[in-house]
Amino acid sequence: MSEILEERHTIALLVDNEPGVLARVIGLFSGRGYNIESLTVSEVDTIKGYSRITIVTSGTEMVIQQIKALLNRLVPVHEVHDLSIEGPHLERELALIKVVNTGEQRIEAMRIADMFRARAIDSTLTSFVFEVTGSPRKVNAFIELMGGLGDIEVCRGGVVAIARGSEIELDTPN
Repeated sequence: MSEILEERHTIALLVDNEPGVLARVIGLFSGRGYNIESLTVSEVDTIKGYSRITIVTSGTEMVIQQIKALLNRLVPVHEVHDLSIEGPHLERELALIKVVNTGEQRIEAMRIADMFRARAIDSTLTSFVFEVTGSPRKVNAFIELMGGLGDIEVCRGGVVAIARGSEIELDTPN
């Protein structure tokens, strides 16, 4: 019996920046029971009125193909790129992590933050708020280590991704 393999994919969309577009994209996923692991949206072209949506999802090859085909059929979607298979790409995420602790745990928290190049952006006598950026894997590792040093609160901004090299995937002007 063959095993069905689910893979993580990062999909970048160029869409019209208008009301309801994000709801339609999300509805495509929720209506079919597909999960969105990360979602970021930002306007990238004020003249043409375009936004970029970056979605991280997981599924079998067939499910990912279906998602991309359905996204391509949505009227306000201009381009769909599966960065995971189109070549090398960069992924970054921003997270804020509040860690509540005292004594030696505070010293250890600062040492770990330094190793991860995280910045302390707020400090009280009993807590730090760190800002960390990097790959989702790096952010996960930082959160896990901070969780061992006290109670934590996490706020993650979601994955942003772009193809490496001189090729322009989503054609927006400067």
